[in-house]
Amino acid sequence: MPYTPTDYAPYDFANRRHIGPSPEEMAEMLEVLGADSLDALIDRIVPEGIRQQDPLEIGAALSEQEALRALRGFASRNTVKRSLIGQGYHGTVTPPVIARNIFENPAWYTAYTPYQPEISQGRLEALLNYQTMIADLTGLEIANASLLDEATAAAEAMALAQRAGKSKATAFFVDHHCHPQTIDVIRTRAEPLGWEVIVGDPFADLDAEAVFGAIFQYPGTHGHCHDFGEVIERLHAAKALAVVAADPLALCLLKSPGEMGADIAIGNTQRFGVPLGAGGPHAAYMACRDAYKRSMPGRIVGVSIDARGNKAYRLALQTREQHIRREKATSNVCTAQALLAVMASMYAVFHGPSGLRAIAQKVHLKAARLASALEAAGYAIVPETFFDTITVEVGAAREAILRAACEAGLNLSRVGDTQIGIALDEAVWDSEIATLIEVFGGKDGEADYRLPEALIRQSDYLTHPTFHHNRAEAEMTRYMRRLADRDLALDRAMIPLGSCTMKLNATAEMMAVSWPEFADIHPFAPADQRLGYAALIEDLSDKLCAITGYDAISMQPNSGAQGEYAGLLTIRAYHAANGDDQRDVCLIPVNAHGTNPASAQMVGMKVVVVKCTERGDIDVEDFRAKAEEAGDRLAACMITYPSTHGVFEETVTEVCEITHAHGGQVYLDGANLNAMVGLSQPGKIGADVSHLNLHKTFCIPHGGGGPGMGPIGVRAHLAPHLPGHVNEGGSGAVSAATFGSPSLLPISWAYCAMMGGEGLTQATKVAILSANYIAKRLEGAYDVLYRGTSGHVAHECIIDTRPLKDAAGVSVDDVAKRLIDNGFHAPTMSWPVAGTLMIEPTESEPKAELDRFIAAMLSIREEARAIEDGTLDRDNNPLAHAPHTMEDLVGDWDRPYSREQACFPAGAFRVDKYWAPVNRVDNAYGDRNLVCACPPLDAYQEAAE
Repeated sequence: MPYTPTDYAPYDFANRRHIGPSPEEMAEMLEVLGADSLDALIDRIVPEGIRQQDPLEIGAALSEQEALRALRGFASRNTVKRSLIGQGYHGTVTPPVIARNIFENPAWYTAYTPYQPEISQGRLEALLNYQTMIADLTGLEIANASLLDEATAAAEAMALAQRAGKSKATAFFVDHHCHPQTIDVIRTRAEPLGWEVIVGDPFADLDAEAVFGAIFQYPGTHGHCHDFGEVIERLHAAKALAVVAADPLALCLLKSPGEMGADIAIGNTQRFGVPLGAGGPHAAYMACRDAYKRSMPGRIVGVSIDARGNKAYRLALQTREQHIRREKATSNVCTAQALLAVMASMYAVFHGPSGLRAIAQKVHLKAARLASALEAAGYAIVPETFFDTITVEVGAAREAILRAACEAGLNLSRVGDTQIGIALDEAVWDSEIATLIEVFGGKDGEADYRLPEALIRQSDYLTHPTFHHNRAEAEMTRYMRRLADRDLALDRAMIPLGSCTMKLNATAEMMAVSWPEFADIHPFAPADQRLGYAALIEDLSDKLCAITGYDAISMQPNSGAQGEYAGLLTIRAYHAANGDDQRDVCLIPVNAHGTNPASAQMVGMKVVVVKCTERGDIDVEDFRAKAEEAGDRLAACMITYPSTHGVFEETVTEVCEITHAHGGQVYLDGANLNAMVGLSQPGKIGADVSHLNLHKTFCIPHGGGGPGMGPIGVRAHLAPHLPGHVNEGGSGAVSAATFGSPSLLPISWAYCAMMGGEGLTQATKVAILSANYIAKRLEGAYDVLYRGTSGHVAHECIIDTRPLKDAAGVSVDDVAKRLIDNGFHAPTMSWPVAGTLMIEPTESEPKAELDRFIAAMLSIREEARAIEDGTLDRDNNPLAHAPHTMEDLVGDWDRPYSREQACFPAGAFRVDKYWAPVNRVDNAYGDRNLVCACPPLDAYQEAAE
C-alpha cells in the first residue's frame, strides 16, 4: 500500500502540549453541554460587551525546537563572569544530586502549597528541616518556611517589630551597612504606613527611645562584623525590638543573632546551593523569639499526629493567614519560596554541620588570602576582621582595576568614589583568586584566619540526626525519592484547585532555567552582561501587554500578593502626583480575591467592603452608594474578574465607570486571567492595573508553594509611577532584585511562544469548556453555587457540599480527604464560601482525567447517600476515616465497611495507586502542642501508644 504522509494540523502541532482534550473528546464534552461548537459555547458564557474584537497577535506558535533555539539566542547574549559583587548574592555550588532530584524534578516543582497535609508529608518534612536549620543557625526559637527575598523579609521584620513591640515610637532605625536594596524596600514599605526610616551608624546614631525597632546587617554589606549585643540591650530597655539580617553561611563560624539578644533574624539562603538566577527565586528566611510566633508572617510547618497517633506534619497556625484575616491580616504574604527552601535544606542535609563549617572556613580563607596579598601590595583594606567581604581603597585607579578584572572574567563592585568591594564565595577557584591578585598588581601567598575573635561561634547547630545522614549519594538520592513519593503533585494526578490554576508545566518550558547563561548571572552584574535577559524581558513584556491590553509592565513583583501591593502603590503614587493625597478609600467586593484587603491595608488604604447579590455578583447599587459616599477620598476599587465565585459578571464595565467617575482607579486582580487570555483584555474593559500570576496562567510551576511571579500591567497614565530600583538609579522598590525572580521568566516566554496567539486563545476556551463539563456532569449530585446569566460558569465552579453536612454529617473536610483515597488532590476548600469546593480543571487535563475526577465525586456522593439511608454508619464510614493508608489495608480491621471500599474507591488506580503516608492529621493537636522544628526520634511515641 502506498505511503501517505501524515497531515499535522496547526492545532495538533502547536497546542496539544498544553491542551489536554483531543478534538474528538471536546466534541463529546460539547455534546454533554448541548453546544454545537466550542465558539458557540464561549459566546454563551463570555459577555459580548467585554469580548476582544481582534485575534490575539503575539506571533505564530513555535515548535519546541524553535523555542529552545530562540531561548539559546537570548542566553548567548548574556555574559557569564565570576561575580564577586556580594550585596546579598553569592556564587554557590549546587550538588548535582540536588539539582537533578529537586530543582529539575516535577515531583517537587509541580506540587501545590501543602494545605492538605496528608498528601504533602515529603515537602513538609523538607521544610521542617529548613526551619530547623534556620532556627539553629540564628539561635532563635522558631523560623518560618521561607519568605520572598531578603529585602522584603527585612520589611516584614520591620512590620513585625512595630506590631509586636511595646514601644510607642513611629520610627525604625536601619544600619547604614544594610544592603542598598534592603534599605530601599524598607523605605517603600514604611512610607504609606507613616513610619519614619532613620539610616545611620548604630553605634553612633541610634536613639533607642525614638524607634520601635532597628535592623542590623551581619556581616555588613562592606564586610564589617559587629557584635550588636550592647545596642540591642538599649533597644530592649526602650521596649523596642532588634532585627539582625544575617548571612547563614557566616553563622556557621560567627556568633548567632540569638546569642546577641536579637528578637528577629532575617536573611537569604541563596548561597545554600540555589543558583544566582539574576536575582531569584531564592528563599529568604525569618526566625524570631517564641513570643512572636503568632505575629510572624509566612508559613510555619508544625508537627502533629494523625488519627492513629503517628507523627505527621502540617502547616501550623493557619488562622494567621491573610485569606482568613483579610484587612486585619498582619501581612499579605501568600506565595513563599518553598522549592528553593527545600533545595537549601537539602544542601544542609547533604553537607551536614561539619560540611557547612568547612565550606564557610574555605570561603573565609579565600577572602583572607586575598586581603593579605593586597595589603602586602600596599592597599588599605577594611574591615580589619571579616568573614568573606573586603573593601579596598584604590583611589584614582578604581576604573582601571575594575576594567582589568572584568576583562579577566571577574565582576567587582563600586563602593563610594575610590573603593572596590570584593565578596568571595565557595564557587571561586584558586586560579581566579590568583588572577585577581595579579589584576591589583600583588603577589599571591598564604593567609591566616581574619575572623573577629570575640564573635567566633561556640554553640552547636544542626545536631538533629536528619543532618547527620550518611551523605553517600546513594543515600541522599533515596532520601529525596522517599520524600517525593509521599506527596501528590501534578506529575501523578490532576490538582483541580480553583483560583490557583494548576496547569501543565511543560518540560521544554523548564529547560532554560538551569542553563548557566540564565542561572549564573548576578542581579547587579554590569548591564552589558545581561543583554539576553533584557531582550527576553522586553519581548515577554510586549507579549503580556498584547494579551492584557495594558501599556506597560513591571516585572519586579515576585509573587501575586507582591503584585497587588505594587499595583496599589502605583495607584497611590499617581494620586499623590495629582495632588490627591486625601484619596485613601479602597472598595473591595466580598467576591474579590482573599489577599486584596490585606494588600490595601499595607499601603495605608481604608477598606470598605461591597456587598454581593445572591447570585454572587457585585451589588452594583451598593458599590455605587459606597463610591458616592467616599467621594473625593476614593482611591481605588479591587475586583477579581472573572469573580472568585467563578462567573463572568456582565456589570464589570459599569463598576469601572462608577470608579472612574469618582476619580478612583480600578485594580483588577489577575488571579483568574486563565479565563480571559485571547477573549477579553483587562486593560480594554476599564481596568487600570492588574497583576499577572505567571505561576498560574503562564506556566511557572507552583513548586510546593512557591516560587511565583506577579508582574503588574498598567495603562499609560500609571506607567511613570511603577516601582523603581536603587540598582537602576531609582527608588520605590518592592523586591530585592530589579526584575524580581528573573530566572523564571524563560518559562513564561516559552509558554507564550510555543502556544502563539491562537493557541493561548484555544487554551482559554478549553479551560472554560472543562469547568462547564464538570459542572454539568455533577448536576443532580451537587449544586453549583453560582452561575452566569446563561446558566454557565467561567473556568471554575463552586460545588456546595453543605447539604451533605446537614443530611449525613459529611463535612467538606470529609469530601476532601476521601478524594485522596480516589487519587486526587482536593479542590480549594471553604473559600470563598465556607463548606464548598472550588474546582478548576484547567485546559491541561484530558477528558479521561476529568471523567476519573467526576467518577470520584459521584462515588463520594453515593457514600454520603448511603449514610443518609442508614446503609453506612453515620460516624464509622469511609468518609469519616479518610484518607486510608497502607496500614489500613494490612493491619487490624474492625470497621463496618470493607477494605476494598476503603482503599480502592472509584477513580483510584489499582496498580499505580497513590497511598497517603498518614491518616487524617489532627490540626487542633498540632496547634495546642506547637512544635516547629525537627522532633527527637522518640517524639510522639506516647501518643502513638
